[in-house]
Amino acid sequence: MNPFRALSTTDRTTLGRLRERGLADRAALHDVLDAGLICHLGVVIDGTPVVLPTGYGRIEETLYLHGSSANRSLAAADGAEVCVTVTLLDGLVCARSVFHNSMNYRSAVIYGTARLVTGDAERRAAVQAITEHLIPGRWDNSRQPSRKEMSATSVLALPLDEASVKARAGWPKDDDEDYELGHWAGLLPITMTVGPAESDPQLKEGISVPAHITELQTQAGGAGTGGS
Repeated sequence: MNPFRALSTTDRTTLGRLRERGLADRAALHDVLDAGLICHLGVVIDGTPVVLPTGYGRIEETLYLHGSSANRSLAAADGAEVCVTVTLLDGLVCARSVFHNSMNYRSAVIYGTARLVTGDAERRAAVQAITEHLIPGRWDNSRQPSRKEMSATSVLALPLDEASVKARAGWPKDDDEDYELGHWAGLLPITMTVGPAESDPQLKEGISVPAHITELQTQAGGAGTGGS
């Protein structure tokens, strides 16, 4: 699928406010999902709305979420209409007026019918994708999941057919008359960084920090605070 294909527009994905912040191509959706680490799954259980934070991974145009097989939120989501959100905070925007203080951010909202993954091959591929999304390189540097561990894990699949992406970047946008005020205005950039690895006290002697872990220590969550 062409990553630059426009996102489908539906009643649920049409932005009602600040439409100029909407990003319409599918590549923008992929960028937000690939940069985030935690999503929030919204589902209705017995008439009660529930929001569940969880890890996720993406394989092409399918988003996979996982959790304990004992989690009733995941079970209730099977065959149900759900909403998944991912938000990245890039900075705090300090304006001259309280009304125009804001945030620089990137966000994605996905709607659709969730599907509980039951096939062994797809379940394993999904768990691998989630693992690699969280800690790249970890799948090949860890013990593989046992049959019992896979049985204790539920995996949901959600197609990326109906989604919207919204972002803000740049400087404060004050009212014209407020630019002459004596209040400081500007940006406070926010990035996610990975600190130095701390070895488990019970780690077997002679095991050094692997390359895929040290590589993560130099990576940040991405830029998005400057601009127009």
